[in-house]
Amino acid sequence: MGSKVAPVKNPSTAHDHASPAAAFSLQSWRQARLRQRGKSQCQMLFTALKTQRRRQIPRCRPVLLHKHGDVQETRPVDAAEFMNAASQGKVNVIDVYLADGGNPNAQDELKRTALHRASLEGHTAVVQMLLEKGADINLKDQLGSRAIHCACRGGSLGVVKALKSHGADLNVRDKLYSTPLHVATRTGHTTIVEYLLSCGAKMNSRDREGDTALHDAVRLNRYKIVKLLIAAGADTKIKNHVSFGVTASQQVKQWQSDIMETLQRLEKLREVGVVSPENSSTEE
Repeated sequence: MGSKVAPVKNPSTAHDHASPAAAFSLQSWRQARLRQRGKSQCQMLFTALKTQRRRQIPRCRPVLLHKHGDVQETRPVDAAEFMNAASQGKVNVIDVYLADGGNPNAQDELKRTALHRASLEGHTAVVQMLLEKGADINLKDQLGSRAIHCACRGGSLGVVKALKSHGADLNVRDKLYSTPLHVATRTGHTTIVEYLLSCGAKMNSRDREGDTALHDAVRLNRYKIVKLLIAAGADTKIKNHVSFGVTASQQVKQWQSDIMETLQRLEKLREVGVVSPENSSTEE
């Protein structure tokens, strides 16, 4: 009988069946090549700087970034990648974009900036970097929202504080006349509401429907926020623009016994002068 012919292995799949030792050697070889490439680019950059050959410096970009011991090359970052990086908190990508002269105030199709996106997602480090690199804190998106509105919607106290430290207006309005306090109340971020009140945010401002933050808190059953607003002196007598006008107290449903009790207690305190009426002035 004829001798058996050994099956021929497909070269394209040979690496799939390699031994663990061979796979480890291949990985080590790749890492060594990356390190060597990194050293070469560092030497090129050093030589360019030493000899003042500034025209060679751009050739040394891509910048070397070190992550988990691996050397990675970065390519130029465009505006779309920059915007996505702001949403995802990728500081390194943003740094490359800005270092290459990218516009920190680039806007997407909804006129949102990177600062809007980072503020919404709660990336404090990105927000700080953008502000330091010239991001405009007052730019509006299509709905008239500024970065401070997005921060209050996202619920990051660190971002709100960072924006305020750079001059953000805590009483600014969007196209619906909503203030940051309205937004934080609707989204239920109690710590943000407390911070805004401590900074002197106007608590009786009314939106386009005539609702104050207290109207919103009662309607959405935000009991803790109702207590905060009342303790700060929110006016329970302000009527909104619905029908003939409804106060926050008149919005209370029968099942909202805790809120009703709190509002009634406030009225009694006002009757005996414990709560100053001047804290309840209407703010348009």
